[in-house]
Amino acid sequence: MEPFKPKNTKKGPEAIIQEKIIKALTLRGWFIMETHGNLYQMGFPDLYATHKAYGCRWIEVKNPEAYCFTPAQLEFFPKLVANGTPIWVLISDSDDELKKIFKPQNWYTYLKGY
Repeated sequence: MEPFKPKNTKKGPEAIIQEKIIKALTLRGWFIMETHGNLYQMGFPDLYATHKAYGCRWIEVKNPEAYCFTPAQLEFFPKLVANGTPIWVLISDSDDELKKIFKPQNWYTYLKGY
């Protein structure tokens, strides 16, 4: 297996959290694909994670200090979920945080104030 190389070159707080989550999940046997966030992928969660034993997860990474959902996410997340695609929000690479992907989806719990 090749060494971990994060795709994202930006280094804001959310990007740093995302890199740590990717590394932690990769070390646990997950294969991770980052979405690009371009015009054609607006509204998609940040990461697609898949594991041989656990299946797939769509993961949105948020900075716990200051986060918001984009207008595209507010439009498309409910549509994805309504059509059988659960979405998990992770805010760090801690063991407790990573365990969230084995619980019911939690994206809607981050909608406070919307």
